[in-house]
Amino acid sequence: MTAKKLPVTIMRGGTSKGVYILEDDMPSNHDEWEALLLRLMGSPDSKQIDGLGGSYSVTSKVAIIKKSDNPDADVDYTFAQVSVDKPLVSYKGNCGNISSGVGPFAIEKGLVQAQDGITTVRIFNTNTQKIIAADVRTPGGMVEYSGDFAIAGVPGTASPVKLKFVSPAGTLGKGLLPTGNATDILDVPEFGQVQVSIIDAANPLVFVKAKDIGLTGKELPDNLNANPKMLELLETIRGLAAQKLDLIDDYTKSAWETPGIPKMTFVASPEDYTTSDGKAIAKGDIDILSRMMSMQKPHPSYAMTGAMCTAAACVVPGSVVNQVLAPNADTQFIRIGHPGGILECGVDYRENGKCPEIIDTFGFRTANLLMEGTASIRG
Repeated sequence: MTAKKLPVTIMRGGTSKGVYILEDDMPSNHDEWEALLLRLMGSPDSKQIDGLGGSYSVTSKVAIIKKSDNPDADVDYTFAQVSVDKPLVSYKGNCGNISSGVGPFAIEKGLVQAQDGITTVRIFNTNTQKIIAADVRTPGGMVEYSGDFAIAGVPGTASPVKLKFVSPAGTLGKGLLPTGNATDILDVPEFGQVQVSIIDAANPLVFVKAKDIGLTGKELPDNLNANPKMLELLETIRGLAAQKLDLIDDYTKSAWETPGIPKMTFVASPEDYTTSDGKAIAKGDIDILSRMMSMQKPHPSYAMTGAMCTAAACVVPGSVVNQVLAPNADTQFIRIGHPGGILECGVDYRENGKCPEIIDTFGFRTANLLMEGTASIRG
């Protein structure tokens, strides 16, 4: 059988790495996308040895991009999370890290005309139906990848990309508080009741206090991966939240039916801790400790959309996140302590009783173009 030739670009976006594809190069029948993307990434296989995936959820991602017909956007961007070990492609939710590569990719492919200095690329994310504004440095009309800006979880430095998520609340169509409450109580089988906050900004997240489930908030991915009972508990809580959001009927099927959202997150008040690479982080240098799960595994750092939702949750009175946030934290400069280090983000909002109006959330990432070429995809 003749292999299909697919033009692709591999980019690092934030702390993720993915394959970026022009939608015009994809099959016009979207029903054919799943099989193609699974073959492209080499899934299902824990090593993804026969594809472009990197065997982790953060390296098994795809961005599909085209010029937009939306008057408020320059490009449309569809995010696909390709499962590593399951024959599954999820289009539910967005990836903020991969989003940071969309602006540079759009400029490189001529979808957006670069300006001399900074080029703002307005991105319509089809997964969440939200606009993201990406400020990309383009001196002389060329994308600049080198720079002196560092992000935790990526070695070295690069040029910063500012991402602003405009009116990010309500990706599920149910507002910032999709249950109507700042906190809810979930009855977790064989565990008991757990207080959670389900917040929807940029992506829906379910937050729980680390101490309420026997954790500290300082855990590293290896600690969690060595504790299958805790992984099961975290997925059960996530599944129950998904069921409460009407994303699924049976919480036990969450890993298959809605593996990407809501994202499971546990938080704690600031404490000294050590990162995965042995760096000491002081209590006074962060405003909150937080750990995220990605596709049923611990995230090695922190998802950008997760940071956006965490920033929004910080200003929800009484939310689980608000309860553990450091006193007098600056909502224009929230410092999240995660396994890879510190992520800074912010939120612009208007107070509105128990549910603030989120104007935008923002943060900085970096991106790097790694390879342009042609993938060979056999049937």
